[in-house]
Amino acid sequence: MTINDEIFYGLLLALAGFLFSMMLTPIYTHFAYKYHFWKKQKQKTVDGKDLPIMTKLHAHKFKRTFPTMAGLIGIVAVTIVTWIFNLDRGQTWLPLVGFLGGSFVGVIDDAINIFGSGRGAAGLRGPVKFFLITIVGVALGWFFAVKLGWTTILIPFLGDFEVGIVGMIAIFAFAVVATSNAVNITDGLDGLSGGLAMMSYGAYGVIALFQGNILLFGFCMTVVGWLLSYIWFNVPPARFMMGDTGSFALGAGLGVVAMMTNSFLLLPVIGLPFVVEAGSSLIQLFSKKFFHRKIFISAPLHHHLEAKGWGEAKIVMRFWIVAGVFAILGVFIAAVGGAI
Repeated sequence: MTINDEIFYGLLLALAGFLFSMMLTPIYTHFAYKYHFWKKQKQKTVDGKDLPIMTKLHAHKFKRTFPTMAGLIGIVAVTIVTWIFNLDRGQTWLPLVGFLGGSFVGVIDDAINIFGSGRGAAGLRGPVKFFLITIVGVALGWFFAVKLGWTTILIPFLGDFEVGIVGMIAIFAFAVVATSNAVNITDGLDGLSGGLAMMSYGAYGVIALFQGNILLFGFCMTVVGWLLSYIWFNVPPARFMMGDTGSFALGAGLGVVAMMTNSFLLLPVIGLPFVVEAGSSLIQLFSKKFFHRKIFISAPLHHHLEAKGWGEAKIVMRFWIVAGVFAILGVFIAAVGGAI
């Protein structure tokens, strides 16, 4: 295929992901409202403390019925489009399984949040989610290193470095776990994580395209198509939330795509807003635990900005702009640093 044919192929898959998601949305909405997929507001931090600031900031959302687990739409759409039109053992099998593995962890968490009661109603405990997504990352890393034979990692401008099977499994698992949790932490405002993920998948899609990984490019475009549909319904006031079902799927899939394009070290650039969001939460937790004081009014950063008086749309749009700039920068580094 020529470059025009390859781009056309990816755009067709993006369109398929978008249209299929748009068709599935009324079906999800019907069942979400019929069976009350209502999101329960988080009341405690990971260290068991109250969340008075965030509870106050988001009280208006929870005064109305607000379904979650809308990530199911993307899971079904991306899986079916990829399975029928774009499945390949070498390029798309692994990111699809990563996508599904992340969603599996998220579905359990969302189901407990929706239908559970008592202490577990907020969802899975943090260590349990961490353990489950780590299993997913290690299993995928083993397949990547042993079955696909990847044992080197690219350091931009320096070249490929041999890390061995064990080292590659560890790096792969870290990519999946870190990115999954970062996207999950960022999913706190209408349209925020969806828009940021769309920028990141778009950037990695461009990298895959110029590497000649056309089917991987197509997978990224399929996810972009779903996210375009999701954002259509999720701009303020959102009709629903993607929930952990969607955020863990997006994060795990993005980590896999970064490894498949040999661009793992570009994740902190292409996904900079995710890194900042996760980093702000870690800094807050560390400071409270060891210094008994808060760095931010509320963490992650988007909640801090809310508490400072920034409007939700202002935060989301500016995060999108930052994400777009760093997505372009990441592609540029990939081009001049040897990834493309």
